[in-house]
Amino acid sequence: MSSKTHQLTAEEKAIYEWQMWVDDFGEEGQRILKSSHVLISRVGGLGGVVAYELAAAGVGQITLAHAGNIKPSDLNRQLLMTHARIGSPRVECAAERLRQLNPYLGVTPVAENVSLENVEALSEGVDLIVDCAPLFSERFALNTAAMRNNIPLVECAMYELEFHITSMIPKQTPCLRCLYPEEVQHWKREFPVFGAVSATVGALGAMEAIKILTGVGNPLFGQLLRGDLRTMKFQSVKINSNPQCATCGSPTPI
Repeated sequence: MSSKTHQLTAEEKAIYEWQMWVDDFGEEGQRILKSSHVLISRVGGLGGVVAYELAAAGVGQITLAHAGNIKPSDLNRQLLMTHARIGSPRVECAAERLRQLNPYLGVTPVAENVSLENVEALSEGVDLIVDCAPLFSERFALNTAAMRNNIPLVECAMYELEFHITSMIPKQTPCLRCLYPEEVQHWKREFPVFGAVSATVGALGAMEAIKILTGVGNPLFGQLLRGDLRTMKFQSVKINSNPQCATCGSPTPI
């Protein structure tokens, strides 16, 4: 985030009035959001909700990374996609929908999935990364870039009616490799899920991003929140650092 926050116009003050009433957020928090740049990896069912909520909240710049074209099977959960745009690039449709919601938002659509080859370029200059990618190859690439470049990372995942979410800050919390030292081989790009599950964890991911950027509340640093929407049971589990972690080493706890 820029060391100098952007001022708000009269229209922006009117748009964000209700959230600026939050005691520990206020106008300063809104200026911070306007000055922030967030990278979202994949903008399907989960990432699309993250992007929509951050655009609605007034984040100034969002980079979207997602390859491929819209398919009929996307439409049960990918709320930034439309039936009329089937066959067109997902990321372009997502960017268009976000601009319709917030015409002042700077959106950079990149029709690529994150990889070791492009992650440095995608993450350059961003203040926070939200990882909504289904594959561990992408997730590990984002984790490595975040830890190397001192970028906070919100990590979201879902399967069927369950979700996991945690937040990481370099040199202070365990990283994704501490939680998953090796790639989980059975994790696939396609899996059973309801759109309401992806929307639930997407909204939580957006709130984590807002908290980290502005200092509101207590993010899930060093904690994994697990939710089962089949039973409506939720559990917060401590994540332990791995002193031998090849990515983060031994962070200093916050």
